[in-house]
Amino acid sequence: MTTPRTEHLVLPGVLTAEEAAETVAALRAVQRPDGAIPWFRGHHLDPWDHTEAAMALDAAGEHEAAAEAYAWLRRHQNEDGSWYAAYQDGDADRPTDLGSESNFVAYTAVGVWHHYLATGDDAFLDRMWPTVYAAVEFVLRLRLPGGQIAWRRDADGTPAHGALLTGSSSIHHALRCALAIAEAREEPQPDWELAAGALAHAVRRHPERFLDKSRYSMDWYYPVLGGALTGPEATARLAERWEDFVVPGLGVRCVVPNPWVTGGESCELALALWATGESDRALEILQAIGHLRAPGGLYWTGYVFEGEDGERGVWPRELTTWTAGALLLAVAALGGHEATTAVFGGERLPHGLAPDCCPAP
Repeated sequence: MTTPRTEHLVLPGVLTAEEAAETVAALRAVQRPDGAIPWFRGHHLDPWDHTEAAMALDAAGEHEAAAEAYAWLRRHQNEDGSWYAAYQDGDADRPTDLGSESNFVAYTAVGVWHHYLATGDDAFLDRMWPTVYAAVEFVLRLRLPGGQIAWRRDADGTPAHGALLTGSSSIHHALRCALAIAEAREEPQPDWELAAGALAHAVRRHPERFLDKSRYSMDWYYPVLGGALTGPEATARLAERWEDFVVPGLGVRCVVPNPWVTGGESCELALALWATGESDRALEILQAIGHLRAPGGLYWTGYVFEGEDGERGVWPRELTTWTAGALLLAVAALGGHEATTAVFGGERLPHGLAPDCCPAP
């Protein structure tokens, strides 16, 4: 008998009720008393993966734990609206990377909107609004002339010269969630609307504006996962390189031609497939990575299926919170968890304002 808290996390061939509860408990066990969620104990925390893990906690009904994770972000935000790219586990006052990555900063808006939809907590949205506002303003100061977003600002304040398709696609998703927050608060943000529209156009129509990372599976599916590509365009994009990246029965390659499948990329592809209406294929992908589940409920980051001298096995030997978080979110979407489907389905998220040359999707 499942409980209301985890019944949407039960998926045939992926998670039983007991396994779902075990994974949620394992994720909670890694969270620090101050709300921080590192990759694993002893490793670093980055703001994007911290937020993804918090979203997974909300999908599992662990709303207090998720709220603590967002409180950590609020307390540690820099004066310019950013967060550092990495923090030492157990010592948030000691960042290990003093640069700031634009998609890391923006993703807070996705998590905050997800938590609000999961809880209906107006006071939480009020508390987090200044944090989201400052984060978005920081990100938009990294806009490049074509609408894309520079992927990083270095510790000395120098912005990167290029933009990443994966990162900008994630930022597009975050801008839409930030606009939803602004609408809920009745605080219009026309500059954000223009930025979201221009960024979507760049992702859809101008691949030449981004650094070439086409070897990476994230560059393949993130324009779909981030909501810039929808409908037939999204379906066509996922079909185009399916055989390059999907290893039947094992999962999704992180990068071609390396014989390495990873749980995080596999779960994100499953989310993208679900968003395009291909739930059966999404389920197959999630079932395929069952071999990454470890005793205790967490998941190995990846698996080498054709190593030197024919060796195969888990690599690296790390159980990452973001892999478990991505799995729980993908399962929650397929299971119909309302907040998760709203955030990743995107039908009710604002689109922003498209450039004059192109209509919105």
